[in-house]
Amino acid sequence: MITPTQLVRVAEATLLDGRATSLRQRFPELHFSECSEDDVSPRYQVALSIEGYDLFLISGASGHCLELTNDADRATGILIASKVDDE
Repeated sequence: MITPTQLVRVAEATLLDGRATSLRQRFPELHFSECSEDDVSPRYQVALSIEGYDLFLISGASGHCLELTNDADRATGILIASKVDDE
């Protein structure tokens, strides 16, 4: 489960350093992965959008295959998706 408070704390840390390795050090209880926002299926809802990143919820970090989820109660981690500039 990822609480709204945890999500906000991760978002604040992401603004300082959005690399998954950095976030893993700050939040060892959570799983982190990273990609580009255009790699994420539109069927998943952004859990929180901040400057430069969209945060999505991940489930399955406890031994099963990772998958995106819209259910915060099932979430075990966060996908940090870098926003793509539309130039």
